[in-house]
This record gives sequence, structure tokens and C-alpha cells, in this order.
Amino acid sequence: MFNFDITPAVRNLLLANLFFFLIQQYAPVLPLTQWGSLYPLGSPYFYPWQFVTYMFLHANWGHIFGNMIWLIIYGPMLEHRWGVQRFIVFWLICGVGAGAIYEGVKFYETNQMEQAAAAFHRQPTGGDFAEFFRTNFPEARGYETLARGLQQHPQDAEYIDAATQAVDGVVQEVKNSPMAGMLGASGALFGVMLAFAYLFPNTEIYRFPLPFPIKAKYLVAFSIAVELYTGTHRTPGDNVAHYAHLGGALVGFIVIKLWERGRQQFY
Repeated sequence: MFNFDITPAVRNLLLANLFFFLIQQYAPVLPLTQWGSLYPLGSPYFYPWQFVTYMFLHANWGHIFGNMIWLIIYGPMLEHRWGVQRFIVFWLICGVGAGAIYEGVKFYETNQMEQAAAAFHRQPTGGDFAEFFRTNFPEARGYETLARGLQQHPQDAEYIDAATQAVDGVVQEVKNSPMAGMLGASGALFGVMLAFAYLFPNTEIYRFPLPFPIKAKYLVAFSIAVELYTGTHRTPGDNVAHYAHLGGALVGFIVIKLWERGRQQFY
């Protein structure tokens, strides 16, 4: 087991995240969440600075508490190894990289959705309508009734028009909704977790609700495997940015391997 203390860089990251979170919660006249969350490319709410700002914002107290606890657990030993400056640089690279990968995946998913919508416009059927919603908006309810109606009356103009409007509404909601922003330090944190497991693989960590410690290499590998599974098997209501988490871990691994080329500086 290891002992940790709150090192300078970790402390400053904690304070920065808490500061901006308090503004989000208690200064509603400043639309910080909308300005700073990372919106999909092409959204009217997207701005380039969001690749940095999103990682300092959080949705609620549980969100920030969970992320900051893991920062306290994983961060100090890395900061002791690397120093303040390198740790901060690593955190920011992982966070920006996680956001970039998230945007890439989101752009691909949106493009696939738009192609499916265009195909539906060309040949609207009840089966394709239901499949569109199952694939792109699984948490929606009530579309099954319209899908059955369109399937039973494939030439009915009212059914076709209603289904087309519903499909177009989903596309617009995904692309242009003010609620579509991604936020949180988890992407950067997954990079830190990966680095910790790489450099201190046999360090034992307690993970609630397990009553016994687990070696970091197993715990982080399991966490990444869970993110990969949940990211590729989305369930209704799942609004977690799994690919941002995976992106942070991937970018963290790449940075570590690059830094290893200058082994004296890395260690």
C-alpha cells in the first residue's frame, strides 16, 4: 500500500476545478458550462478553447468529487517522479488529446447518423425508422408506435411526414442542442491512471466497494476494459463520454512511450 500527500500541482488542479465548479453552481449569470463544455464540431456552441476548458468543468458534486478523489490517489506519486511542470504538461496533453479523440468519434457517429437519415428520406420504411432510433437515440420512447404505423401504411403521406420530421429532429438535437456539451476531468485522469499503472504497476489501491486492495496494473486495465465495453455497447440513458476516457488513456500511453526515448529526462 502507498501513502499519498497533496503535492503542489495536484493541489492547484484541485483548486482550479473547485473554483470553476463553484462558478458553475453559484454564478448562473455566467454561462460557464455552455462556454466551456466541449461541443461537437459543427455545433453553434463549439469554440476552439473548449478543448482545454471542458476538463475544468463538472456536471455536479458527485462528478467532481469522484474525479478529484482519483486525482489525489494517482497524481502525487507521478508528480514526485516527474516534477510539477511535467505533471501539469502531461495532464493537459491527456485532457486535450481525450477531447480530440472524443470529437473524432462524435464526428464519425454524427456522419453515420446523417447518412442513415438521408437513406431514410430516400426510402422511408417502418423498419428503417425503428432501426434509426435504436441506433442513434435508444433512450427515446414512443417511436415504436409510429414505426408500426408506417410499416402497415407505407404509402401514407402523414406517416411518412411524421417519421421524417422525427428523424430530422434527432439529427438536429444531436448536432445543435445546447445540452450536447461534454465536460469533466475524466479524460485527463485516465491518462494519469494509465501512467500510474505503467510506472507503479504493483502499487496496491483500494477501490470501493471491494474490501481488499488491487494492484494498480489490474485495476487500471479493468477500468479501461469496462470503458471499452460500455463505449461499444451503449445502453439507453448512458451519457458518459467513454471514448474521451479511452482517448485520455491512449494519449497518456503514447506520451509516456515518447518520453521514454529520453530515459534520463523521463526518470
